[in-house]
Amino acid sequence: MVIIRRNPDGSIIDEQTTTTQSHPALTTKRGMQALSDGGRGVPPLFSEIATKVNNAKDKPRKLKVLREHDSVPLRQVLKGAFDPNIEWLLPPGDVPYTANDAPIGTEHTLLSQEAKRLYLFAKGGDNRLTNTKRETLFIQMLEGLNAEEAEFLITVVNKKVNNKYKGFTANLVKDAFNWDDNFMEKE
Repeated sequence: MVIIRRNPDGSIIDEQTTTTQSHPALTTKRGMQALSDGGRGVPPLFSEIATKVNNAKDKPRKLKVLREHDSVPLRQVLKGAFDPNIEWLLPPGDVPYTANDAPIGTEHTLLSQEAKRLYLFAKGGDNRLTNTKRETLFIQMLEGLNAEEAEFLITVVNKKVNNKYKGFTANLVKDAFNWDDNFMEKE
């Protein structure tokens, strides 16, 4: 590329030839892989991970799916789903909310981002909240999530993940994350 600087009268002051640098993501194998992963810049939804676990044919494949997507938010959500010591302060069963039907990747919050707020809905989390306020916040959270992810969160709170996603059990989660029976990392 040639850059020409001119005086107000139009005469040339300076002329430089530069080479254009290409974006590193377009020139490295790792960069190209990152751009091609799923065609979107958001991590997989937890409902998608659960579906992958459900569709995996055997335990080693199910473990592989969980380990590939291991993250602190996923661990928080799955601990809430399977740890019997976590008691949700929400009414069991269906939740009266309006599903967010916007396309995936638009106008949604992600459960991976919202996981840090789940303490609000568990016993011992925030005792200042009234039940009405807690339930309202939960409905607002569900309405911000993609419809499939909201349904996944409802199964988590109802502790019925294995009913919807076959083979997605407490023992599988404990094995995947090297947890003991108290859902804490083994030493």
